[in-house]
Amino acid sequence: MRPVLVGAVLYDPKVSVIWDIIREFFEANGCPIDVVFYTNYEMQVDALLQGHIDIAWNSPLAWLEAQRGSKGACRAIAMRDTDRDRVSHLVVRAGGQVRRLEDLRGCNVAVGAKDSPQGTLIPLGMLARHGLLPGKDFQVRRFDVLVGKHGDHVGGELDAFRCLDQGEADACAMLDLNWDSWCKDGTIPLRKYEVLATSEKFDHCVFTVRNDFSPALEKQWLDVLFSMSYDNPEHQRMMDMEGLKEWKPGRLSGFGPLQEAAEKLGFWEQPRR
Repeated sequence: MRPVLVGAVLYDPKVSVIWDIIREFFEANGCPIDVVFYTNYEMQVDALLQGHIDIAWNSPLAWLEAQRGSKGACRAIAMRDTDRDRVSHLVVRAGGQVRRLEDLRGCNVAVGAKDSPQGTLIPLGMLARHGLLPGKDFQVRRFDVLVGKHGDHVGGELDAFRCLDQGEADACAMLDLNWDSWCKDGTIPLRKYEVLATSEKFDHCVFTVRNDFSPALEKQWLDVLFSMSYDNPEHQRMMDMEGLKEWKPGRLSGFGPLQEAAEKLGFWEQPRR
């Protein structure tokens, strides 16, 4: 039996450690896998659609790209518990002049990389839904950190906050998990900043397969994945690095806000890189 080939994007050196732990567990449970690392999601999506890999650990934007490229012939089979029901925040100075979204007209809004769902696309889509178009009703200060990795890092969002903190923007966008973490560790002084608006809930990363992937092999693979437990110290180490407590079945209900934002902002008409 050849190993199931899983694609993952190297957004951080810890990714190889994460997948070494997962690979060893799958091997020990009779479902061997091998991991193919990519430097960007576009290459990974192409590899999945061309049959070079069996499963892709996709960002939400890469999931939409896979569906577009396959004309809907892919399935979302698993995700982290923390991939469900995320939101993005627009953050402003507490007690400042920006008190509602309309107040951002004529202002500067700092965002992450151009392909970041949580740090750019969904927040800008939320503003567009409220009649505020980037480049027309407000100016965007974009921080294109590691384009191609779809915001799987805090660089762009952290730079966007620093832009706000230095007085060069009137608002910035960030994932709720980053807001919580940065408020907790003091990166964001709560007395100085507050959330102006919050996006609709959305889902994040998802394991993606083509529709021709063997159902029997998919079940075997998922049975092993779902048997990983946070109570196991080695699994806990991996899960802490990957940001989850439990693997969950994949679902399609949480990608609407990103799909709407990408269409409103003309993202699909832009060059992929």
